Amino acid sequence: MTHAPGRVRRDGHRPGPGGPRRQIGTGWSRRLQGARRPLALALLLAALAMVFTVLVPGVASAEGEAVAGTLQTSRSGPIEGVEVTVSTSDGEEIAEVKSDEDGRWSVDLPGPGEYTVEINPDDLPEGVTLSGEPSRTVTVAEGRRQPVNLGLEDGSRGSGAGGVRAIQLFVDGLRFGLLIAICAVGLSLIYGTTGLTNFAHGELVTIGAVVAWFINVDGGVPLIAAAVVAMIVGAAVGALNELGLWRPLRKRGTGLIAALVVSIGLSLLLRYLIQIVYGGRSNPYVDYQTGRSVDYGLFRMTNADLFTIIICVVVLVLVAVMLQRTKIGKAMRAVADNRDLAASSGIDVNRVILVVWMLGGSLAALGGVLLGLSDQVQWDMGFRLLLLMFAGVTLGGLGTAYGALVGSLVVGVFVQMSTLVIASDVKYVGGLLLLIVILVIRPQGILGSRARIG
Repeated sequence: MTHAPGRVRRDGHRPGPGGPRRQIGTGWSRRLQGARRPLALALLLAALAMVFTVLVPGVASAEGEAVAGTLQTSRSGPIEGVEVTVSTSDGEEIAEVKSDEDGRWSVDLPGPGEYTVEINPDDLPEGVTLSGEPSRTVTVAEGRRQPVNLGLEDGSRGSGAGGVRAIQLFVDGLRFGLLIAICAVGLSLIYGTTGLTNFAHGELVTIGAVVAWFINVDGGVPLIAAAVVAMIVGAAVGALNELGLWRPLRKRGTGLIAALVVSIGLSLLLRYLIQIVYGGRSNPYVDYQTGRSVDYGLFRMTNADLFTIIICVVVLVLVAVMLQRTKIGKAMRAVADNRDLAASSGIDVNRVILVVWMLGGSLAALGGVLLGLSDQVQWDMGFRLLLLMFAGVTLGGLGTAYGALVGSLVVGVFVQMSTLVIASDVKYVGGLLLLIVILVIRPQGILGSRARIG
């Protein structure tokens, strides 16, 4: 079909033969390509996540299953020469080992299943006793290096019962809450500025700890310098997330539910990539493998834990000053409050979101480094902390940095204090139960504003 020579288009130009058809065809082709790109990207990420979910456990199991632990108390430090026996559920003995000079022991297992780990109480030094039975039954999954806590007491304030122990647990809860907060502030800011519930945020925590471990242990660089490099890497990974994935998806109008699914796939992909690179082991930093507690009167604390609290407080204060006093901080709060109004006021929303991603990645990486000081570096440490980050963010009020801080402190203290009445192995459940109770009473969170519907 061709147009008559005298026919004029609405824009005043005469179309050439076949011209409009080619233009229309090209325009629809571009629109179709633009519409398919987010779907193709989401399907690609989901496929990669499924492949790694299926294949990576087989790769990781090449290292084999194992049980491991560290025997130490706050007063005695690492305990060497304690006999540990590992047997199957049928009573067949697998191995008998003794703790090394750092108090660590490890036994390779023939495969996944249920095993019994037993300690010889006669090998414990004077003043150190077992808090329960001398044996523990653990279930080891395929490719898993299962940590085992044998529960030692030395009569210090962190053990036993009563008000003194409560004070010790409260201090431990403050430290743990600050760690959750420094990781969760970025998660809350990302949600406030973009509306994205990022399930891959825990992997940013792990990336920071693993990068610092490689630089500190393999590179021989002091931990402080390694932590700075890890924060830079975390900021770069956050920027890569925004520029390479989330900004293109936003431009194409991807819904929040679809973005949430993509973040879950990205979390799986990154987590198993970290496991391939780092392995399933649990390792400390150089010069921070063990440490004796210092008596501060009403509680005891290692120097590493004290430095962790100081660093967290200083960094969180700096973040608060940045949000209140600086131009970019005010822009962040404006975008989180009303993105459209902020854009109409002349704020570059995309630039603000990029800075938020970089800040969130940097803070998460620092949180991972500090968490590795107390819990050692593990390939899934960020994932295990993710639910508590969500609990702190939701409890404090979605999208607010100060709400994330307050909520994380409440969750951290409650989780540690709950061990007064429940077993420490299930203490994280207490934090989630607290979240449910608070949200029933105050759905908008502690510092959140009530949303008006209708």
